[in-house]
Amino acid sequence: MAYSLGIDTGGTFTDAVLLDDRKQVVASAKSLTTRFDLAQGIAGALDHLPQEWLAMVTLVSLSTTLTTNSVVEGRGSPVCVLLAGYDALQVKSSGLVDLLGNEGIVCLGGGHDAGGIATQALDEAAARAAIAQHMGRVSAFAISATFGVRNPAHELQLRAWVQDMCDLPVTCGHELASSLGAPRRALTAALNARMIFHVKALIESVQRTLAARAIDAPLMVVQGDGSLINVASALRRPVNTVLSGPAASVLGACALSGLQNAVVADMGGTTTDIAVVRNGLPELSFDGALVGNWRPMVEAVKVYAVGLGGDSEVRLHGGDGLTIGPRRVVPISLLAHQHPHILAALERQQHETPHASQMRFAQRLHADAALLARLNDDELYAWECLAAGPVDLERANMENRALARAIARLERKGLAIYSGFTPSDAAHVLGLSAHWSIAGATFAARIWARQMRHMYGLGTWKQGDAIGPAHDVVAKVVDTICQKLIEAGLNDAGQMNETSAGKVAALLTTMALAGGKSSLVQATGNADSVGLASAAAHNPVFQLQFSPTMPLVGVGAPAASYYPAVAQGLGVALQLPAHAEVANAVGAVLGQVSQRVHITLTQPSRGVFKVFTAQGPVDFADLASAVAHAQHLAGTQASESAVAAGADGVTVAFTQRSNSVDNDIDGNVFFEAVVTATASGPPLRKLPS
Repeated sequence: MAYSLGIDTGGTFTDAVLLDDRKQVVASAKSLTTRFDLAQGIAGALDHLPQEWLAMVTLVSLSTTLTTNSVVEGRGSPVCVLLAGYDALQVKSSGLVDLLGNEGIVCLGGGHDAGGIATQALDEAAARAAIAQHMGRVSAFAISATFGVRNPAHELQLRAWVQDMCDLPVTCGHELASSLGAPRRALTAALNARMIFHVKALIESVQRTLAARAIDAPLMVVQGDGSLINVASALRRPVNTVLSGPAASVLGACALSGLQNAVVADMGGTTTDIAVVRNGLPELSFDGALVGNWRPMVEAVKVYAVGLGGDSEVRLHGGDGLTIGPRRVVPISLLAHQHPHILAALERQQHETPHASQMRFAQRLHADAALLARLNDDELYAWECLAAGPVDLERANMENRALARAIARLERKGLAIYSGFTPSDAAHVLGLSAHWSIAGATFAARIWARQMRHMYGLGTWKQGDAIGPAHDVVAKVVDTICQKLIEAGLNDAGQMNETSAGKVAALLTTMALAGGKSSLVQATGNADSVGLASAAAHNPVFQLQFSPTMPLVGVGAPAASYYPAVAQGLGVALQLPAHAEVANAVGAVLGQVSQRVHITLTQPSRGVFKVFTAQGPVDFADLASAVAHAQHLAGTQASESAVAAGADGVTVAFTQRSNSVDNDIDGNVFFEAVVTATASGPPLRKLPS
């Protein structure tokens, strides 16, 4: 018997599953993700699997939500972005300043025009000076030049200069995206560079853990489109793993449920990811998937990834009232489970005058050499203090304000993480979950309720009540999930983009849930927090209804706590399949290796057909010859990429999107075409012994 081992590393849990030759789950395990040392969490999951079966593993595949989480939360390692030919407006529209700040962005002369002709020579002296200034302070470089997809010469030259001066990783925009749109391509290159450190740390942790258990099998990584690549390819293009976890969860949900048509909703610790599946396949987004507030140029499963998870912070947001996420914190129930000594502080705080430092404990999140090199003395001292365990910020604010301020800066840099009140805590208070500290969750609910009432005037809960606040948080989670499902439905119908759908979905959610309030009361057990349905809700003029042929499949560790109420509120059929809590790990080993190469050709003037290649544009006198050349190049590159990515043999398929018009005077006039070659094949496995 040969087995496949799937591993999923999420923000809260690391999951591992073993599948047999029939792709059936024969064993599964969960362990807490240990962000500071990922190998510990991975080892914890593997150690709970049958050890004798691990020796018969012929393929290991890894999915992760850590890259998705880092994008949603705005986290990442410091990088320098070298931009050739960009003007101030392009830099502003790219979002790079919001992502990195001004310090990491360097604009240089250079770039090409739409025909692939250089508009200005590169300034080698200025480029080398910028590289020398940043190479000791960043973890990687990102490079993008205007019209780099039409002629990558300047991007390649800048990369050569970086590699000549240091050994840091370099990402070029033309290698990640083939579409025009310099600002978004620059953002994609920057996101890729920021993730290299995190993906490298994860892969090395998995490799060490497998080696320690004598598991000698090929290691693959899930991409955002659900396909697989080997670790070498993943380290070159980590941005392609941004939606790795959601893509794996969709594949796993379909396999576990047996459904070919469904709406899949995966709720994890940091995000909720929604995808529509038809005929057993999720729709792909070739224009870039929306991840949090960003849309990198990544070909991925069309997923609606929002910052709502079991570990999302419950907080007050301006005039919006109670909101959940997108910031992830350590649930108090988890912190108290791991460090029971904090219960004494929590018990005391529930009787004190409310203030913002209550329930706030800080922990190390992960070590980033480039970020640590930038710390000042106070921050380095705070970093060392965190090595001893959670630091009580209430006490730090009273006894050592400099330490508290330094820890706050570490948290903003992504090196530390705070604790806080979360949906996971609310679920523990209500008995929907019981794997962490119920006492810690109860104290946290009381403290949070007092903060909301006395500091912000929110809520009418009685003194010492933990149940009421917890019910309100669960109801808010249910409401938010419903709204996101409606947004996804509106966008899927092709009637609205994400912005318009978001504006309408809030009203539709209120209308949809009005008739299901009694179900929500039954699910949460608290009529006061939900409110009574009006007469109009019982006899409405019209109703919002989900398709009966598209049931909701809920997966992820918190799914069972929230999705029954979501399904009742929206009147949609629900399936929570067996092993739903490890769907990502199941999906991780179900994909194929697949590589796509796009080549653009245009007719800039009558009778001249230009094919844009990695070596620059090539001209042809007729369209057929241009298309044939594009297909040959794309097919060769896709096949080579698929084999290099770990495919055990490939087949190649071609598609072509053309832009042309017919008119009575000129006949058929060709403007542009994109030739796509897709090379696919099964992943290379170890031969069973």
